[in-house]
Amino acid sequence: PGASPAACKAAIDPNQRGHVSIRFKCESERRLTTSMTGKTTMRTDQFQHMLADLNGSTADIEASALISVDGLMMASAMPQGMDEDRVGAMSAALLSLGERTARELARGSLERVLVQGEDGYVIMTAAGEEAVLTVLAKSNAKLGLIFLDIKRAARALSQII
Repeated sequence: PGASPAACKAAIDPNQRGHVSIRFKCESERRLTTSMTGKTTMRTDQFQHMLADLNGSTADIEASALISVDGLMMASAMPQGMDEDRVGAMSAALLSLGERTARELARGSLERVLVQGEDGYVIMTAAGEEAVLTVLAKSNAKLGLIFLDIKRAARALSQII
């Protein structure tokens, strides 16, 4: 009874003792709130390290996040004050819309979704079948190099997921 897991929001918080707390924001899944060790911690740590490496690969990348296709944040290297729930929901929706647009307009399989604003770029690409890699880049970024770094990171992340 109640909401499905896809309708719930989850927050994953690793701590220094090797535990990962997963909090669900919905009534029916509240009983699943738990702490775990082992594979979940290692995977979350791997995601975090890969995002940190991506952010450090060039000064043009300001932030990155790995998001489930349902819009739930799996890992992030985002600045303070950025609403991760909102970033997750928008990223999943935009990637889904981009895939549908590419398919229906006979453009082949989607490589990435690029949003350009006067203050920079938001770049989204699939990281396997189950996740979206979202990257925020500066307005003067060298996009070719960033696209290459994103492609490599998405491939590596998809092998862990």
